[in-house]
Amino acid sequence: MKNFGHVNAATLDEAVSALRRYGKRAAIIAGGTDLLGRMKDEVLSTYPEALINIKTIPGLDFITYDGGTLSIGALTRLADIATNDAVRNGHAALAEAAHRTASTHLREMGTIGGNICQDIRCWYYRNPQNRFPCLRKGGGRCYAIDGDNRYHSIFGGSVEKGCYAVHPSDTAPALVALDASIRTTGRAIKAEDFFQVSAGKTTVLDDDEIVSRIDLPPAVGRSAFVKFALRKTIDFPIVNCAAVIGLSRGKVSSARICLNAVHVKPYRAVKAEEAIIGKTINEANAESAAAAALADAKPMSHNAYMVPVAKAMVKRALLGCR
Repeated sequence: MKNFGHVNAATLDEAVSALRRYGKRAAIIAGGTDLLGRMKDEVLSTYPEALINIKTIPGLDFITYDGGTLSIGALTRLADIATNDAVRNGHAALAEAAHRTASTHLREMGTIGGNICQDIRCWYYRNPQNRFPCLRKGGGRCYAIDGDNRYHSIFGGSVEKGCYAVHPSDTAPALVALDASIRTTGRAIKAEDFFQVSAGKTTVLDDDEIVSRIDLPPAVGRSAFVKFALRKTIDFPIVNCAAVIGLSRGKVSSARICLNAVHVKPYRAVKAEEAIIGKTINEANAESAAAAALADAKPMSHNAYMVPVAKAMVKRALLGCR
């Protein structure tokens, strides 16, 4: 690993000031489960000159319930979210998503803020010593288009229609489905609008902006999260899905369904939502909604298998909301 400076911030204002001082030559570190791996393998096109440590900032690790709104601090560990009664009872999809993330040890280290801000896992992008200078590093091509794309997007690309690397978070689709707001040092951003695709970025955060907490509105109904991975929780998802369903007189009155690991950012399955509104949740209707969710899928040369997997995830998430 190359040398770098290390700043222990005492406040969010101090962390923001450090980011402004270093500009694009700095990175935020909390749990470090994603960043340190990238630095050790030297996958980055530019290496951080300094890491701004925000674990030293008090008051960013909390779960509170006030006036119907559930607030979670950015430094709250995934393990604590997975086992918290308020989260489990009112926002089950998020509790399950946190529980299904990585391994027990990593959930004790990783934070909710880090999980939604993590970098992509594409093996061309992550190849050691920056062997493949792809579009997400400011290069000129996406190597997955003509290469091994078995875990890449089935809904098209981005970055000038070139990058097909998927977003890897488990908690992200749950937050989108639950209509969460991401609070930062400068603004509030709907979870659905938080993610973006550009060279070196997976979020809309400015270079001097830091996530401080996540707010979830009162639950509107039942929610569920399901995940398909090769080794259960320890692996990143091949496909995951979160659903939040409101019921009235036994029929669906509202629906928010979000897939992830199938597109360059969390994929809101609007057609599936439209297909299930006004219907009861049963095997046939869930299957029809799942088919609608994947109606626009355009798999690549090696990942067509993800389409039936994604359909199964949508169906299971819906049935989990009965």
